Parts: sequence; structure tokens; C-alpha cells
Amino acid sequence: MAVKVFKTIEEQIQILQNKNMIVEDYDLTKDILIRENYFFINGYRHLFLKSPRDKTFIKGTTFRELYAVFNFDRQIRNIIFKNLLIVENNMKSIFSYQLSKKYGYKESDYLKLSNFSTDPEKSRQINDLLKKMKRQIRVNGGQHAATSHYISNYGYIPMWVVVKVLSFGIVSELFIVMKKEDQDAISNIYKVSAQNLVVYMPILANFRNLCAHEDILYNHKTQRVIEDTKYHYALNIPLMDGEYIYGKNDLFALVIILKQLLRYDEFRLFTNELSYEINILAGKLNVIPIGKVLDAMGMPINFKELSNL
Repeated sequence: MAVKVFKTIEEQIQILQNKNMIVEDYDLTKDILIRENYFFINGYRHLFLKSPRDKTFIKGTTFRELYAVFNFDRQIRNIIFKNLLIVENNMKSIFSYQLSKKYGYKESDYLKLSNFSTDPEKSRQINDLLKKMKRQIRVNGGQHAATSHYISNYGYIPMWVVVKVLSFGIVSELFIVMKKEDQDAISNIYKVSAQNLVVYMPILANFRNLCAHEDILYNHKTQRVIEDTKYHYALNIPLMDGEYIYGKNDLFALVIILKQLLRYDEFRLFTNELSYEINILAGKLNVIPIGKVLDAMGMPINFKELSNL
């Protein structure tokens, strides 16, 4: 097994230069690498390689251009993250309202096993989820002003407060194990099917965690695949072997999900901000076209038309 050994910043730059990358400002490149980490910046290099087999860079590739893609990914990650937080907050509010209205506002009420799906295949998942929820309440409950207030003054935490200490991953699991009538009541608010929302939730949680940890976003692919939607058809997404080439398990799939979960004005602002960053990057690219980046994102060039659909 090959061993990866430590490389100094100077050695890292030499590796890039040996692969035909142009380093226009040596000191700036050193500063960027020490601050941003060679490993993560190098994660964007495949866009600029001559081919999957030829690991050298396209003639004229500069470190500045590679870094522009890195910064682009950071900017769109920030844009997507803030919109995912809007969706997360909305969902927590809606979930807590539905469960509190139907089952009660104390932990002993809304955390009953009988409140959830009776599917035998989900029984273990439900028990594990309830344990995780109780653990998060116990561990994090005293660290938030609202939750500690209810514990101190009332001896319990209502569902609409406890959601503040629950991770989005747990909220995602919560929806999956709800009774069908509760899933339907929630999905009707969004005007999407419960079946689709079951698929959307883990995708949202996956992208949310990726954004929170500053991982590479733009070309991320999810294990889950969303169903074909009217938006794929309306935007004339190309087909290959009967499948849409964009918007199934890529970043554009997330955009389609957000189209259905955000309010009209929120989504319009979201697409405007994305479009702005794409235009900024396009002005900084020289050796590759912006279309190559959009293709890696699974993003059709007419994605902004979603705002008007």
C-alpha cells in the first residue's frame, strides 16, 4: 500500500508546477495553501486535467483559476447552507406543531412509541430514534436558554422548544417513522407527496452536513435519487437511456427540492444569488468554459427559469 508522506508548502507548489500548472504569484499561493489546505484545493483539479488518464493540467492552467473554483464552491455552499437552515427551521416548526397538536406537549406524551409507525420493519429504528432524541434532550437541554427555562420552571420541554436541540438528521429520521396520516398532514403544507418528502429529507440532511463541514459541494452526488418532476420536463433536461442527466442525485436535484420547500420570494433570491456567483466565476475562467463547471454540478444553464414555474 502506498504511503502518503508530509509535504512542505514549497513541495506542494512544486508538485503542481511539475504537472504544468502556472503559479503566477508564489507568495500568494503559499499563503493560500497554508490557510486553505492543499488537499481540499486539490479536490478541484480534475476540472483542469487534460484527461482522466493524463494527470497533467491543460496548457495555461493557473493556480489562480483553480483557486477561483475553490472560492466559487465556498460561496455557493454558504448560499445553500443559509437556505437549508430556513428549510430546517420551517420543518422543525411544522413537525412540532403537528405532533404537539395530536399527541401533547410533554416529552412523556409526544415521545410515546404508540405515536409512530406500526410497521414492524421500523420498530428498531423508532426505538433507536427515541433514545437519540431523549439523549439530545438530556445532553443539550441545559445548554439553551429556552430549553433550560422550561426544565427549571416546568420540569419538561415542549416539542416546539425541544426541536431546537435536535439535529436535522434526527428530524429527518423522525419524519420517516411518523404515522402515514402525520406524514400526509405535513407534506400537504408543502404541497408535495409524503413519498417524495421521505426521499427529500435525508438528501437535505446530507447536504446540510456537507455544508456545515465545508466539504466539496458543487459536484456532490447523493445515494438517494429523486423522482422525475414537472421541473425536469419544463426545463427540457436532456435524457440519456431514458433518464434525465441532471437533477436526479446532484446539486440540481437539491435545487429542485428547495424549489418545492422554500417560499416563492426565498427561492427567487436563492437562484439570483447562485446565478451571480456563476457569472463571477465565468469571468475568472480562461482554460475551461463555465459549462464544464455547470455540467459537474448537474446544473442546466437555464436553471433560473425554475423561479417562474
